[in-house]
Amino acid sequence: MSAVVWEARAADEPAQSEETAADAAADATAGGECCEKGDTTPPLELIAKTPKGGLHNPYNDDVAAMEEEGHKKYLSYSCNGCHGGGGGGGMCPPLTNDAWVYGADDDTIFRLIALGSDELQKQGYKRVRKEVVVGPMPPFGGIAKTSDELWKVIAFIRAKNPDSMKRVNTPSQ
Repeated sequence: MSAVVWEARAADEPAQSEETAADAAADATAGGECCEKGDTTPPLELIAKTPKGGLHNPYNDDVAAMEEEGHKKYLSYSCNGCHGGGGGGGMCPPLTNDAWVYGADDDTIFRLIALGSDELQKQGYKRVRKEVVVGPMPPFGGIAKTSDELWKVIAFIRAKNPDSMKRVNTPSQ
């Protein structure tokens, strides 16, 4: 059985090359819609203009390279006060295990950190996993000056929890 693929375009529009089409498809599956290294867009602004599922960490290709810088940001935002200095937990869930309460994809984690858990739930997100220690996550979107800073924190978390990379682009919700 064979499949036929039709392409619609204006008569004066050139056909897209196979290479360009393949690149576009690869970008879409790799999370190419958003985001760039060094992006100075404030996190809440980026969330407002990006559809659900469209946020992807530009540092996923080498989280180890961002681990030290991300850890500095993690500490500067006082994430360690709840999640422990190395992400191993404390009064809130550890970031080093497999129980991601709202999901482990980039989009959900970015929104959770920026919006906090209460606002995330107001936007329709549900808890998909259970954790023994669960407190409300405060919003950090107004504290992080740029989305790049927040992506670096997430890269640090990914470096500490390499298994979480398996679900980076798999939307949880």
